Amino acid sequence: MDKIKNIGLVAHDARKDDLLDWVRFNAGRLVKHNIISTGTTGKLVGEMFEEIFNGKDITYNITKLKSGPLGGDQQIGSLITEGKIDILIFLTDPMTTQPHDVDVKALVRLSTVYNIAIACTKSSADFMISSKLFDEEYNPVLPDYESYLKRLGEKNDEPETPEPPEASGD
Repeated sequence: MDKIKNIGLVAHDARKDDLLDWVRFNAGRLVKHNIISTGTTGKLVGEMFEEIFNGKDITYNITKLKSGPLGGDQQIGSLITEGKIDILIFLTDPMTTQPHDVDVKALVRLSTVYNIAIACTKSSADFMISSKLFDEEYNPVLPDYESYLKRLGEKNDEPETPEPPEASGD
């Protein structure tokens, strides 16, 4: 993991204000990293950075994906599996059932499978961003799932490409 991290920012509607408060407080540190966010959250973070850094010679990188319920959570998950997200700040609303709750659980699961740092509360996000490792290179230990894959009879993690059917001579 490089010094410049790829940070996923996701927040349920009831937690967007909490995430924006956290981002505003930590903007000076976050601006040095790449931000990847689901739709509305990314839009709001971009507007906040524009407000904070307007007129200053500071560039920032925010990638906005689709809204969470429209596939943004799955896009974040895909980026985790590809090793393109190092840290996930995901403020969830524990009091409301989400229509895309399965996607939410999948993000937590994928973060665990791929051993990326995940914070689901402002407190854990505070501890994460204040860690000395936040701005340094870090080599996380990646789990070895080879025995799991062998148990399932899989040869590797690359899907096989089926051969196209032969044209008939009719």
